[in-house]
Amino acid sequence: MLSIGQVLALLSPEFTDISPSKLRFLEERGLVSPARTQSGYRKFSQGDVERLRLILAMQRDCYLPLNVIKQYLFEVDAGLNPAVPGTTMATVPSMLNGARRYSRDDVLRESGASPTLLNDAVSASLIAASETYGEETLAVLKALVDLQKVAIEPRHLRGFRAAAEREVGLIESALMPESRRNKVSSRAQLAERASEIAAQLEVVRTSLIRSALGKLAP
Repeated sequence: MLSIGQVLALLSPEFTDISPSKLRFLEERGLVSPARTQSGYRKFSQGDVERLRLILAMQRDCYLPLNVIKQYLFEVDAGLNPAVPGTTMATVPSMLNGARRYSRDDVLRESGASPTLLNDAVSASLIAASETYGEETLAVLKALVDLQKVAIEPRHLRGFRAAAEREVGLIESALMPESRRNKVSSRAQLAERASEIAAQLEVVRTSLIRSALGKLAP
């Protein structure tokens, strides 16, 4: 059985924003249920740690709000084998293997991108320069490879970064009243609320694009 500090030490290399308040918030939301000592201290099993790793990975890599993750875990706990919502990942073990990191050569080989395309993506602020890359960068690079086939280059997408920053500014403004409240789990709650707002903005954005595309039809 592990203390909260030991759990943080295990998870922080992979999830740099993990904190005691976030662990407490996940417990408050019913996603994890650590044991308690007679003195009231939390004690986490190895199963709890793997469950936390799954939850954090689904938040980070799949952009899923906690209510969706909670429903997914409910089905897993019931002995079902649900697909991870919004992804092609089929089972829990596929997400518990740890997030893979790719070298520059690896990400180019896996995506089929040229070194020039990767450099152009970095220059256009679509991908952050790094010594290693994660699954999200690989997915973006694969998309850029497909877009390049229809003559859409990274330089054409520079506005995406500005649009994303404006959207983050909108979310921050919406959460400003909540951020002024002094609660133990406030940071974790704000992060969850931000994810929920971002998901709703995505629904609106997708609807607008589909509507505009519909006007192109004869």
